[in-house]
Amino acid sequence: MHDSRIDDLARQLVRYSTQIKRGDRVLIEVFDVPEEMAIALIREVRAVKATPFVNIHQSKISRALAMGATDSQYEQIASLALEQMQKMDAYIAVRGSRNINELSDVPGAKMQMISKITRPVLNHRVNKTRWCVLRWPNSSMAQSAGMSTEAFEDFYFRACLLDYAKLLPAMRALAKLMDKTNDVHIKGPGTDLRFSLRGLKSIPCGGTHNIPDGEVFSAPVKNSVEGVIHYNTPSVYQGIAFDEVRLEFKEGRIVKATANKQKAITKILDTDEGARYIGEFAIGFHPEIREPMRDILFDEKIAGSFHFTPGQAYEGHADNGNRSAVHWDLVCIQRPDYGGGEIWFDGKLIRKDGRFLPKALEPLNW
Repeated sequence: MHDSRIDDLARQLVRYSTQIKRGDRVLIEVFDVPEEMAIALIREVRAVKATPFVNIHQSKISRALAMGATDSQYEQIASLALEQMQKMDAYIAVRGSRNINELSDVPGAKMQMISKITRPVLNHRVNKTRWCVLRWPNSSMAQSAGMSTEAFEDFYFRACLLDYAKLLPAMRALAKLMDKTNDVHIKGPGTDLRFSLRGLKSIPCGGTHNIPDGEVFSAPVKNSVEGVIHYNTPSVYQGIAFDEVRLEFKEGRIVKATANKQKAITKILDTDEGARYIGEFAIGFHPEIREPMRDILFDEKIAGSFHFTPGQAYEGHADNGNRSAVHWDLVCIQRPDYGGGEIWFDGKLIRKDGRFLPKALEPLNW
């Protein structure tokens, strides 16, 4: 039996998230996703008199390519992908790999090379198209979330079909406050972090780029970060599972990093000079997303969280000038059940134990 929530999601992605209109060329990329979702997107794009284009990917095939990747091979792949992307007005990607560790045994040097060479495709998509990306629910994600498959599917559709427009006024109020903020101080268990937002733009994310959504992001002044941060949320990056990541900063640069995979974290942060600087600071507040599941599209939106990201800044948006092949969203949850914490803007307490204190921001509370 067809699940009508698939049609609801396709409609939201096309009509709200990417605002597809007559005559648009829309690239749909699906990764290990059921045919029903791709078909629903095709039908919805056509319903608004736009033209769908589809790329189909499978994670096992991607791994096989990556294992023997060469510079010249991926330069050609990236060139073709960039040419295709340059002809698109909008981009929708749905990713549903059943194994989050599928790429874990691909040599790190190969992954870094692929990321570096294909970065211009990502940059064009982010800066030149209307885009939206999301995961697809499966038993592997349910297992990571500690839920039954059916319960996870129900959670997934609740999270993805949230009425984002209703939260936009409070999101914009938070972005406006961040735009006026010079100095940020974040405190919590194992965390005492200071940095500046002076002159950096803040962007509210209300269901137009990532689904699920629910954050406002900016970036710190590149050389302003001082102190230490302990991330209490597990992470997967380049197919490797990390826990208990701790970073120390001096004049913006990560001078010490520890984690359960010490060699792996050191190698990632040594990818290039920009990997040891922060490219994004964001505050998450999705009311339906409460617990980490090692999937960053969900985890970075956790109610009462923030993320502080080593690597590439978002060019053309909240851009502090940092450039890197790395963009590693690492999350810290500040709700009382995770040890609590505080966020201060210019000496004023803005969020305590994951809840906003200013009245205009209260709709963002869980």
